[in-house]
Amino acid sequence: MFVGFDYGSANCAVGIMQGESVQLLPLSENSTYLPSTLYAMDRELIAEAVYQALPPEYKADYAKKRAAQLSRARMVRHELDLDPDTQAVFVGEQAVKAYLEMPEEGFYVRSPKSFLGATGLRPEQIALFEDIVTLMMQHIKVRAESILAQRGMFDSGAKAITHAVIGRPVNFQGIGGEESNRQAEAILSLAATRAGFSEVAFLFEPLAAGMDYEASLKEDKTVLVVDVGGGTTDCSVVKMGPSHKMAQDRAIDCLGHSGQRIGGNDLDIALAMNAFMPHFGLGSLMINGKPMPSNPFWNAVAVNDISAQREFATLSTRKLIDELIKEAEQPQLLLRLLKVQRQQLSYQLVRLAERAKIALSDQDKTDIELDFIEAALRAAVSRQLFENAIEPSLMKVEALMHQALSQAANTLAERGLSTDALSSDAAQVECLPDVIYVTGGTARSPAIYAKIAGIYPNIPVVVGDHFGSVTAGLTRCAQKLFVKQ
Repeated sequence: MFVGFDYGSANCAVGIMQGESVQLLPLSENSTYLPSTLYAMDRELIAEAVYQALPPEYKADYAKKRAAQLSRARMVRHELDLDPDTQAVFVGEQAVKAYLEMPEEGFYVRSPKSFLGATGLRPEQIALFEDIVTLMMQHIKVRAESILAQRGMFDSGAKAITHAVIGRPVNFQGIGGEESNRQAEAILSLAATRAGFSEVAFLFEPLAAGMDYEASLKEDKTVLVVDVGGGTTDCSVVKMGPSHKMAQDRAIDCLGHSGQRIGGNDLDIALAMNAFMPHFGLGSLMINGKPMPSNPFWNAVAVNDISAQREFATLSTRKLIDELIKEAEQPQLLLRLLKVQRQQLSYQLVRLAERAKIALSDQDKTDIELDFIEAALRAAVSRQLFENAIEPSLMKVEALMHQALSQAANTLAERGLSTDALSSDAAQVECLPDVIYVTGGTARSPAIYAKIAGIYPNIPVVVGDHFGSVTAGLTRCAQKLFVKQ
């Protein structure tokens, strides 16, 4: 059986075809979306959990490659006094719950997909992310198969999901280029194999989102798809419509792509830095009148930066904050930062920034309780503050839109085709689309929508299913690829 699998930066989703429509499976208790999070009582226990869920044919090879981790996992279970059958690794909403109960005691990762294309990863770090992604895919696949079995929805004779089209951003990283993309896709491919998929294919996420929109078109159009997700923003210029949608190979219809690691996570971090960190000492002065160095405050919230989080967790950072407390005009503010460092509360702060971002979609201001740091501590967050905080990221989104349209114009010129174009200067010619299709959970924000809609005010903007359009497109693509097999 085949599925569309959106292994997203913020959430994961799985879709199946029901006649001509796509149905998303309920991966969480009350939702079709599973948060992209993992929590382990100890990092070494992740490899053990992967091994236990592996298909039999992969166990021997995996045990050989992860012998050291599996040995350490046995020692950790003994040290933590855990029975062999006690669950020690959690995925999705269970991971969030476990982290909030024990933030300083375990290993927590949010949006692992955001790290897969990171440059400079050591072999042991790549192995860790292979295990994290594998475990999440195993969990999701088992959950999806359980639902299908309960509903009697497997095809005749089928007992498992074997084929999947998995979404991927145009670029996993802003730097690293194709090497980063190859590294990330290799991690995803290996994880999918270890999770039990016999065949997988990959599709650019903005193309997947566009395929879902294309199903509703009655005439051919040139569409600029802008997918602002949790970890990346991707733009694609695609020829769509009745004369295109049945084609197996859509390469000729894809005129231009651009993508960068700018997404909801970055907006949450920017908001946490601007709205919360002043309550922890950012912008305050030292006794000598000099401003506080900003680096420890940035590292405290940069949860999608491995090196920043590693540095923030070190003893040297703790000593630095201790010294800053002694030199601060307002030492009580820096004591709050020290608590974040000691108890590993970075993810909780960024999670609250995300909550503020969502609240500001419907209101001009919101108050965020930070009483887990200090009794009665709260931060007032306004929409204006949010817009100011995310402006640098929005400028990058605009640049990606221009880049995709410029690439599309070049593609058409190479094919000897004429096209309507717009030009802000002699060196920049851009293909003029018929419509801009906006999707991705982060694009729900009025500030982000207003930015996108304002760039080309004379071009109509269509807003898709912010969360489900990518999964739906992946599922439709899977039907084209695998239905005849």
